[in-house]
Amino acid sequence: MPFTFDPQFLTAMEPMAAAMADAEPIPVGDVAARREVTEKVMAYTASLQPMPDDVTMTDFTLSTEDGAEILLRWYVKEGAPAGPAAVYLHGGGMIMGSVDLYDGPIARYVSDSGVSMLAVDYRLAPEHPHPIPVEDAYAGLRWLHEHAAELGVDPARIAVMGDSAGGGLAAGVALLARDRGGPAVARQILIYPMLDDRNTVVDPELAPFAVWTYDDNITAWNALLGEAAGGADVPVYAAPSRVTDTAGLPTTYLEAVQLDIFRDEELAYAKQLSRGGVDVEFHLRPGVPHEFETFAYDSDLGL
Repeated sequence: MPFTFDPQFLTAMEPMAAAMADAEPIPVGDVAARREVTEKVMAYTASLQPMPDDVTMTDFTLSTEDGAEILLRWYVKEGAPAGPAAVYLHGGGMIMGSVDLYDGPIARYVSDSGVSMLAVDYRLAPEHPHPIPVEDAYAGLRWLHEHAAELGVDPARIAVMGDSAGGGLAAGVALLARDRGGPAVARQILIYPMLDDRNTVVDPELAPFAVWTYDDNITAWNALLGEAAGGADVPVYAAPSRVTDTAGLPTTYLEAVQLDIFRDEELAYAKQLSRGGVDVEFHLRPGVPHEFETFAYDSDLGL
């Protein structure tokens, strides 16, 4: 039986699909055009959703080892007990997105869960190729550990979390923390993560449903890795699917969606984690594509 979209998602997506029906495909390698189009969509969909009124945000600046300064934004629910926290890494294929564009989703996570979150405005490829994005994210984890006491955070209860490219970065940060002997990561929460630079062969069953396309994926990985993309020498911290030893990684929540070109690499990563003795909770949501809840945020699957 062929794939079909979830009816609630299809209804929510109709206005956007109609608006973009005549849009020309963006050529492979054109990062600037992808940023312009996608960030406008991010801003538009963010404007449709309510901002919680019980979350406060405080900005900090992190000085990196190479002399850059990046934004850290701390989200706290009013009245929530101190203790757990997460480092949040936004999506955007490593080539687009920002903390500002993710204020709504992160604030809603914090409001719903009561868990404080630190968003890291990591630098983007191709201007800042690997290892800069994952090193920025790792620096954010170190910063949160160093400031845990003043922020009311239990350093033994810090998770790394992200969606799409941010999920891939969260997985890379967990690997870095393991291999460098810390800081401790209590959990990794990976929402349809981008994990494998070798995912370039079109699956004809998935391609008609893909919100993040194979052309997008090739563009993004080439921006991050340059000529190394798809080759034999890509580090696991850039493309976590390449890891062979997952022992010692933290307990993992991994969420995939059925109509996404990342689906199979995520299934494979869940298996690889399990073979390394990692406790994994895996969910596959049917009938929806990548970043589905951006459009269908009040659907049954999006809640």
